[in-house]
Amino acid sequence: MREFEVHGTDIYVCCKGFDLELTLDCGQSFRRIVNAEQKADGVVILHDITEEEFLSKWDDYFDFKLDYEAVKAEFEADPTMKKAIDFCGGIHILKQDPWEALISFIISQNNNIPRIKLIIERLITHFSRFPTAEDLLTDISFARLGFREKYLKSAAENILSGRVNLEEIDKMTITNSRQALMKISGVGPKVAECTLLYGFHRLEAFPRDVWINRALDEFYPNGFPYIDSKYAGIAQQYLFHYIRNIKNA
Repeated sequence: MREFEVHGTDIYVCCKGFDLELTLDCGQSFRRIVNAEQKADGVVILHDITEEEFLSKWDDYFDFKLDYEAVKAEFEADPTMKKAIDFCGGIHILKQDPWEALISFIISQNNNIPRIKLIIERLITHFSRFPTAEDLLTDISFARLGFREKYLKSAAENILSGRVNLEEIDKMTITNSRQALMKISGVGPKVAECTLLYGFHRLEAFPRDVWINRALDEFYPNGFPYIDSKYAGIAQQYLFHYIRNIKNA
């Protein structure tokens, strides 16, 4: 939950527990599209935007209206989740554009975050915007995508043909949404789940990668107790960021 004040062309947002840098740098987004800074715990300044822009876009983008303190309380009885929340509980799930999330997570396959950002930067620099489906059907060899290039082209072809309709996916059950996304060549369970969580803001989605599987094997051999929670994706994000950083420390 949040409160905000307008100061000229800046919006001051007070959202208890929110951490801007953690949210932007925890592997859910690969480019920064707003001029923002954190001044104190939970207090963020969004620069050069109007109140109307804040309410129509950025309030939802940063998921300021969801009561994350209440969500975290659902998980904190679990000792492993309590450690993860203490470590990175300031993370919010960003509500990104579904197309951008789909393309970004196709690019993320067998890739590291610096290289993902570099590839996306190349595409944006070349097209002067995040590439559209039409853009991706042109020569994109300059982006040096490797095997991922054919998957981006598959995504573009499926979208343009109407075989995959992102607006319809937004209205489907999560099971049907997963199946629809996986019609695209190169979109397996992980990319589909990431697209649903970070692009469609389906907070029940639960992406699994090597880090999450490692955490589940180590801490939850009998199954993750929150897998059916409507906020399973938030729990996943805390667990993912915690295990990845603790194991690398």
